[in-house]
Amino acid sequence: MAKILVVDDSLFMRVILKEIILNMGHTVIGEAENGIEAIQRYSELQPDLITMDINMPMMSGITALKEILEINPQAKILICSALGQQKFITEAIRAGAKDFVVKPIQEERVIEAISKIISR
Repeated sequence: MAKILVVDDSLFMRVILKEIILNMGHTVIGEAENGIEAIQRYSELQPDLITMDINMPMMSGITALKEILEINPQAKILICSALGQQKFITEAIRAGAKDFVVKPIQEERVIEAISKIISR
């Protein structure tokens, strides 16, 4: 069972992701709605995995991803991005994201990505 931090500026997306994660038998140990909060919550909670939106106010998911990986190079981050943001997804993977899922979220794809990342 993994402890997961859900980061997205959309409450609706956080609710959907939490439901999928809980149904998988994992724990959602916290939430954040922007990159600054994501870094703070990561430091406080030390989750096993983070689901990270790219487009957020105050600080993007990519900037937050880079800062979290500076804190812990072993951090496992799953990028959740809207369709048509291919260059951002590529940048996130290059920066150290372990995988990505495209919005609108497909439950099977989220389950597959989380399972793959956690088992590494």
